[in-house]
This record gives sequence, C-alpha cells and structure tokens, in this order.
Amino acid sequence: MNYTRRFMLGVAAAALTLTSMPAMAQDYPSKPVTLVVSYAAGGGTDAIARIFAARLETALGGRVIVENRPGAAANIGTDVVAKAQPDGYTLLIGNQGPMVVNPHIFRLRNDPAETLDPIAMIADAQLVVVAGPSLKVDSMQALLDKARESQLVYGSAGNASASHVATLLLGQTAEVKLKHVPYKGAGPAINDLLGGHVDFMVTTVPSVIGLIQDGTLKALAVTGKDRFPGLPDVPTVAEAALPTYSATAWYGLLGPKGLPQEVRDKLAAATQEALADPAFIESLNKDGGVPSDLVGQDFAGFMAAERARWGEVVKAADIKVE
Repeated sequence: MNYTRRFMLGVAAAALTLTSMPAMAQDYPSKPVTLVVSYAAGGGTDAIARIFAARLETALGGRVIVENRPGAAANIGTDVVAKAQPDGYTLLIGNQGPMVVNPHIFRLRNDPAETLDPIAMIADAQLVVVAGPSLKVDSMQALLDKARESQLVYGSAGNASASHVATLLLGQTAEVKLKHVPYKGAGPAINDLLGGHVDFMVTTVPSVIGLIQDGTLKALAVTGKDRFPGLPDVPTVAEAALPTYSATAWYGLLGPKGLPQEVRDKLAAATQEALADPAFIESLNKDGGVPSDLVGQDFAGFMAAERARWGEVVKAADIKVE
C-alpha cells in the first residue's frame, strides 16, 4: 500500500474515532493545551511546532499554546512533560535528540521510553549542510577537503540533537574529525555561524532556508536520499561526496506516561486530521518535510528502531558530555 493511500485511510479512521469517543474524551480539551518545545525559538522543532499547533487547535476545537523550554540538551523540556499530570494538557513536540539519542549519552532521571506515551509522529524532514560566510567553500567535497587539512568547528542545536548526530554520522562516514559546539537550539547556533564563530552546520531546512535564498549562507548539500524540491540545485550528500550517507530529522507528539486511552486516541485522531490539511502539507513540503501516518504503537516501534540506529553512531563517536 503506497504512502498516500495509507495516509488517507488513516485520516478516515481518525474522523471515525473523533465521532465515537467516550464522554471523557468528548469533553477534552476544556482548557488550553500546552505543547512544550525543548529548544529555543527559531529552530526547526519550534517552526514545526507552531504550524502544527495552529492546525491542532482546529482539529481539537480548543486553544493550543507553544511553550519553549530549552536547556540541558533538550532534557529540561522533556522532563517538564514527563512530570506533568497525565491529563492531555501538557504535551511534548519531541524529536530524535531527546527521544532516542539522549539515553545513550546522559544518565537520565526520566528515560523517555519509560516516562512518555508516544501519540503520533508528525513529520519527517530533510536537513541541510550550510557553510558560514567565513568558510570559503562552494561544495560538499570542498568542505570535506578542508576538514582533512585542518579540524573544522561545527555548531548544533544541542548535544544529541538531530543536527549533532547527523554531523557525527557525516564525520564518521567521511572519516574526518570535527569539533562540536552545542547550543540551546538552532537559532543561537545560526547566529554564531553568521558571526564566524563556527565553520558550518547541519541543520533543519526551515531554520535557514531564508538565509540560503538571500545568499547569506551557502547550502552545500541536503541529507536525505532525494533532493529537496525547494532547493533543486542543491545535491544530496550522497550525490556530492558520500554515497552511503543519509539522515533526516523527525518530529512527534508525546505526552506523560499514563494518559487515558480515550485522550490518546483523540489526540492521535486530531493529529491525523491536522496533518491532512493541505496548507499544513504545503508548509511541511516547503520546509523539507512530509507528514507521517505513524500513531501509537507504530510510532513507538519506529522510535525503538531509531534508538538502536543512533546508539551505534553515539558509541562509535565515544561522546563525552561535560
């Protein structure tokens, strides 16, 4: 079954679910729902969260607020949701950093696999390799050649973020050593990239596409298996230099462990309804993403596989977080 058919069947099932909920879920939400973002404003996770929140408001029929709680490699925001009342009013927009990479790096008080309920995956998105104004390179191969001559410094949205682990994988695949500088989100990292404090970044498309289009930053390659339609002249990393390389960012909706099944079901159904909005799909496509049809246990299974995959990358990198 192709993706489009699966997605539309999921939307139909979501509509049926919303009309057959028990009374408890029918009353939800009776007050604003908070979507916690574990990164600073201005990054890819924040951008996805804000366009998703607007559609979720319509699907749920209640107000949805985005709250940024950055810090500690996204562990602060994740902990806020893990410790919240499991009533559906405090939710998390999570990505692979805090969800599946952090457990391999930090001694966590709250392991997401044990303290959070996966509700639905929202989107899968491309990343893009961008060079700062002070780094005089015009191709992916030129970047790697410079990295072999002298160690380059890269910024990321934080330890264990998608931008961090995708760059780790880049260095491992190219067999070059790179120096990492973590930030509290893509926004602050991009500011330092523009200021010449780091040489390059692998980051989400929405966080830098305006700077690419106006010529401020140079896009060297995108990280997925296919070119991004919004940057048709930018090759993939595989095309440009490293045939086996591929990495993407993903985003999902999660809540505290113990959410009532009726609330989980209503949130999953509302998410699928929101993702079917043509305006949301267009926004995702422009930013290098596609909507997902993974909900509940399917989303949990996907995260388990991602945890194993990125665990191997972290182990090979022998990361020491100070």
